[in-house]
Amino acid sequence: MLRRQFIGGSAAFAATAAPSLSLAEDARVIKLGYILAPNSQLGAGADVFASEVAKRTQGRYRIDQYPDAALGGEVEMMRGVQLGTVDLAFITGAPMPNFVPEIGVFGIPFLIRDAQHAYSVLDGTLGLQLLKKFEGKDIIALAWGENGMRHITNSKRPIQRPDDLHGLKLRVPQSDVMVQGFDALGADTHPLAFPDVYGALQTGRFDAQENPIATIIASKFYQVQKYLTMSGHIYDPAAFLMSKDLYNDLSSADRQAFAEAARLGGLVSRQFAAEAESSGVAMLQTAGMQVTASIDRAKFADAMAPVMPAFEKKFGPDVIDAVRNAKVASK
Repeated sequence: MLRRQFIGGSAAFAATAAPSLSLAEDARVIKLGYILAPNSQLGAGADVFASEVAKRTQGRYRIDQYPDAALGGEVEMMRGVQLGTVDLAFITGAPMPNFVPEIGVFGIPFLIRDAQHAYSVLDGTLGLQLLKKFEGKDIIALAWGENGMRHITNSKRPIQRPDDLHGLKLRVPQSDVMVQGFDALGADTHPLAFPDVYGALQTGRFDAQENPIATIIASKFYQVQKYLTMSGHIYDPAAFLMSKDLYNDLSSADRQAFAEAARLGGLVSRQFAAEAESSGVAMLQTAGMQVTASIDRAKFADAMAPVMPAFEKKFGPDVIDAVRNAKVASK
């Protein structure tokens, strides 16, 4: 129901992409895990990926989806992919630096301006280099997808200025960079695996969390959070990750089929997130959330100044500048 209200285009794409062929009786069944509900940006991308794999391999491979963290949290799933106990996972960006530290640059608050800015980085040379770095960790990264621009919700008060974050018990993903960034902004910041977030907000263990609009809706955080601030403080990518064991079992043609299916699934996850960003806020207002539509980003960026030298040491000032100054392609 929620999905159809703001992702008609994505749903139509998925429907037209579904193969008309019957899966072979001896199709190899492959498990694909992700942490969000099926009616989410990850679910939309996974649907297209699964149907495209079936179509492009003439039904020799069947993707079975395991949403809602059925295969574990994201760090757990990534370790499973690394060890070969999980075939495939559609993982969001926040936990990736645990395996490829350079991706942590995307976790610096207020570095990425918007999704188009992020695409210019991810679809360019730096983005391709980052995907290749997974190979050194015994993981094959097939393609970028999207979790989305992250926004702050909380149960205490509207967030308009950096001072409004002071003392809020804020959950962030398992990302050291995000913990450092929000600590600099004055929040009482702690990481927590995604499957535990709703319960932690419901019980008051945490006052606040931050996620894309599509995730806030799919995970029903509006039921336990009153205030939404459209902060757009971080762009969170996602990626289709494959175990090396599975990759080594594929023919070169099938490797290409999986890669192209992942590329198309990633594009649909971007579309889903964009549509949620543009129309999902009204749904959250209807559900009772009080929305702060804009903030003074410059004030928040200025409040980040004390921690920026640490980030420059960690990632290199040249890398941070390359991300900050990436040119957005004209439409």
